[in-house]
Amino acid sequence: MQSSSSPPPLPLQVVALAKEKASGSGSRVNKDADSLLRYGLPITNKEVRQLQSTIETINIDLGSKRKAAALDGVKKTKSQLTQKSSSMTKACRSDVNCDQIIADMDGPLSDLAAGIAASQDAFTGSEQERTALDKAYAAQQKVASLLTKLQEAMVPAGYKTTVPSDYNDLPQLQGRATVEFVLKKGANAESNQFDVNGVNYPEAKMTMIIDGYVAPVTGGNFVELVQKGFYNNMAIQRSDGFVVQTGDPEGEAVGYVATPSKSVGAGPKGERLIPLEIMLSKDYPGEEGALYETTIDDDGRGGEATVLPFSSYGAMGWAREEYSPNSGSSQFFWLLFDSDLTPAGKNLLDGNYPCFGYVVKGADFLSDIKEGDVITSAKVTQGAQNLKLP
Repeated sequence: MQSSSSPPPLPLQVVALAKEKASGSGSRVNKDADSLLRYGLPITNKEVRQLQSTIETINIDLGSKRKAAALDGVKKTKSQLTQKSSSMTKACRSDVNCDQIIADMDGPLSDLAAGIAASQDAFTGSEQERTALDKAYAAQQKVASLLTKLQEAMVPAGYKTTVPSDYNDLPQLQGRATVEFVLKKGANAESNQFDVNGVNYPEAKMTMIIDGYVAPVTGGNFVELVQKGFYNNMAIQRSDGFVVQTGDPEGEAVGYVATPSKSVGAGPKGERLIPLEIMLSKDYPGEEGALYETTIDDDGRGGEATVLPFSSYGAMGWAREEYSPNSGSSQFFWLLFDSDLTPAGKNLLDGNYPCFGYVVKGADFLSDIKEGDVITSAKVTQGAQNLKLP
């Protein structure tokens, strides 16, 4: 594997809110992949963004055992749904019953409140407290899932991110896709089990959301390669505590060999190359589209926030040669995020490498995925219809 392909060690008020929450430019860094993906949706409804902030803050309060604050959050959520539901449902597509989605939140919200109340009645540190908080957390996750469903219904029908016609000969992802990887330990591994927090697993299974709203060319390239079976039986080629990386096929080529794009060209061994693609919060959603073939620093926009930041454990980035923006082909990495080492918006990745998705399930496996471990299966489980081939 070539180390040169690795990374170095709406309305204004709505856009501003999403930008701050997603990039971590406010009081805390947003490390929640699901939250970041919500903020990455091309929607402009202020009320649902405020609802999102309230629901996600409940989760934070539960994690910190700020039970009274969490209970207040539940009350605030119910109030927002009562007072602002009309404004939110009007923003939904006609083919989705958003009134029903909002109505479906009532049950888990009641369960959430009951779980929090039960934890308040239990002794601190007791099994009863833990059980009550677990039930509250599960209910909060159900509410958050319905929130995602509500927000996805607000994406305009037929929405497609603007992509320059120069890249019409490359695959593009018009929307989102879900991809599942299964890995097993390599033949030379010390153990044939993945150790996650002291628990052993015979295989590592990760679910990823690939975002074609924010990275249509990068996401499309990746999803097409998954569908072609390119990553099946491929080994992990880098695992250094900073990233886990793969995508370098056997042989002389360091990427996927295929008919190249006329505008981007081919690599030295016939690799199909794709342009560097960076979506900035300031330009999204809108007609401007992403920034192509240059970093934000080289474009004089250093410091601007990206829509999908490298601020979550398992953030997915497209690898390229450090000084060649259009040198990416098939290699990608999962970031092992550390907020102290890589603060969102202030690291070497945001604006220099495209973040095109996040691991939303199974990210903990990345801690024990090592060089030589093998991807036994890579498949698209949802959203395959959003892939548009040249």
